Parts: sequence; C-alpha cells; structure tokens
Amino acid sequence: MGKAWKHFKTITYHKLLVAQGCFKVGLYRQGILHDLSKYSPTEFFVGARYYQGNRSPNNAEREEKGYSEAWMHHKGRNRHHYEYWMDYSLEQEPDQRECMVPVPMPDRYIAEMIMDRIAASKVYLGKSYTDASPLEYYLQGAKRELIHPKTAAVLRKMLEMLAREGEEKTFACIRARLVEGKRRKRRRRRGACGAGSAGKAECGERPEAAATGKRRIEKG
Repeated sequence: MGKAWKHFKTITYHKLLVAQGCFKVGLYRQGILHDLSKYSPTEFFVGARYYQGNRSPNNAEREEKGYSEAWMHHKGRNRHHYEYWMDYSLEQEPDQRECMVPVPMPDRYIAEMIMDRIAASKVYLGKSYTDASPLEYYLQGAKRELIHPKTAAVLRKMLEMLAREGEEKTFACIRARLVEGKRRKRRRRRGACGAGSAGKAECGERPEAAATGKRRIEKG
C-alpha cells in the first residue's frame, strides 16, 4: 500500500475523530470544515512523501529541510491552531515594539483545538491512548510554545479535566463554557434570566458559590 493512500487514511480518520468531538460540543460547522487544507496539494503531497504513521510528517520534513512548508501553509489557514493567532505588538517597550506576539484565541477555536489534540493522540498512540495522553503531550512542550497566557490557561484546565474526569464530563464543560458561553452572554445583555449560572455544574463549579463571589466583587 503506497504512502499516499496511508496518509489519506490517516488524515481522514483524524478528521472524522475531530468531527465526532466537535459535534458532541455543538461545533457542527467547524467539525465539517476541520483540516480541509490537508487535502490541498501543498500539504497532501508533503504528508504523503514524509509519511511514517506514528508521528506528524511535518516533523520529518523539518528534519530534512530545517522547516516545514506544509505546516506553515496549514497554520495560516486553520484557526484552531494557536500559532494562527499571532500579530504585531503595539507595546512601546523597546524589546516588544513591532514584535510578533500571541493574542487570545476565541473560545470556539480553543474548543476545536482540544478536539484536534485528542484526535491526534488517539491516531498516533492507538491502543496506548488514555485520557491523560493529550495533557502529557501538551506538557512536553508547554514551556517553549508561543501561546497567549489566557489561551494556555483554558487549554490546560480542559486537558487536566479530561485526564481527571474523562471525555463525557469534559465535553459537557467545553460545550457549556466555550461553545455556548457567548450565546448566554448575548441573552443576558438582552435581559434573559438565569443564564449566569448555566454551565457551572458541567464544569464542576457550584453556581451559588460563583454568584456569591460575584456579589462580593460588585460590593467592593
């Protein structure tokens, strides 16, 4: 069986796993459109050439060329990668002026990123996969990754919950806080009642405790 066919099966299996996860948290459009650029000539032919089956072919391309053209093409077209969310800094400090810095990811793309990491771990680890695998992989490179602190905090919290609580509870939390959270905020602005405590139970938080803390802050 040729490398091109094996690569096609791998990326398609990965895409299906991501879609399943996205559908479970309410990201239907993102689940369908996820990673379509991997089927473009720029990415697919490189993936087929460097296919190994147990890791990303982009790493093999980097080892040979010093960079991955397929990865640079991919990260510039897929918003579920935190590397997409880079921009020039407007800080006036000399060491930060006009430097590229990470910016916060929108919640819905953080949710898709989590599904992407879970699926990648399942594809490459196979039967060795556990709910702790995505967290373990993230922690291996967390100190050197250019990711906004807010994005990193949410990602780590969700991966830690996955390792501790499993997919069902974690996906419920992701849906409540990252996918439906903005919808609740819009409803609150329009005067909807009772939306503030929605999603607390799914994420292991007590609504009454959260509300009490909020009242204390408001009172100063």
